[in-house]
Amino acid sequence: MQRSRKGGGLKLHVRGDFTIVLMLSPITRIQLTFNDGMSRGLITAGYQKINKNLNAGTSGDYIYLWYYRGNSEYDVPIVDLHVSIEAREEAQMFAFGWERLACDLNRKARGKWIYLWVKRERPTYICDITANADYDGDADYFQNGYIRVDEDTNRGAGGSFVFIWYRQTTNSQRAITDLKISTDDIDEMLFQYMGFTRVTTDLSKGAGGSYVYLWYKKDSGLPIRAVSVIVNTAAVEQYRYPRVFIRQKNLNSGNKGNTLYLTVSSF
Repeated sequence: MQRSRKGGGLKLHVRGDFTIVLMLSPITRIQLTFNDGMSRGLITAGYQKINKNLNAGTSGDYIYLWYYRGNSEYDVPIVDLHVSIEAREEAQMFAFGWERLACDLNRKARGKWIYLWVKRERPTYICDITANADYDGDADYFQNGYIRVDEDTNRGAGGSFVFIWYRQTTNSQRAITDLKISTDDIDEMLFQYMGFTRVTTDLSKGAGGSYVYLWYKKDSGLPIRAVSVIVNTAAVEQYRYPRVFIRQKNLNSGNKGNTLYLTVSSF
């Protein structure tokens, strides 16, 4: 018996005239974890863990990669991976249709900001967006096709662990076309007047300071293709690229946590 790989499957050549082809479903979602709480929903939802710390040999967080082979309407095969180590490369990657996983592979180890990127088989767009605190409902979100933005919007501020989540579609007509961040009552009244819908979870829950909310809208604008969180504020100047935007409202507004910004690409 001989084995060969082609097109993501395993082909077994058996003696005689028989060939058996075992096709593996493509990987459609990748998540990163930096604490045990982030893992529980992934286990329940059937994600597979690669049990190698990607931040090994440093004093930083333990970082693990998890993957999932899905076949729902929200799952589109991943066909390529890339790792970036320079901020000036990031905006270009967004512009070329890549998605950035928000967790720094060097998290809390100092040194370079290192990010994993994925490229999909076909263009995708953000069709649903939400947020949760302290892992509430993680398994349900994963099982219903959501991708977690793997950076705590309360980073460095204490309070709850808060994460943004989104789902994707290949139909640009279903896409979200704008995202905003509110940090005070004036923002909230303005975004309501403009027809935005508020995500109910406070992105700064339990940390003191301002109430911080994510708002979204679906209209005739350009569909949003990717969303992530930026912790490296030095990267902001490098993000001056057509249709790649940073929402410069600090997700940790009014407290002593890290400055974090939401980044969005629209094409």
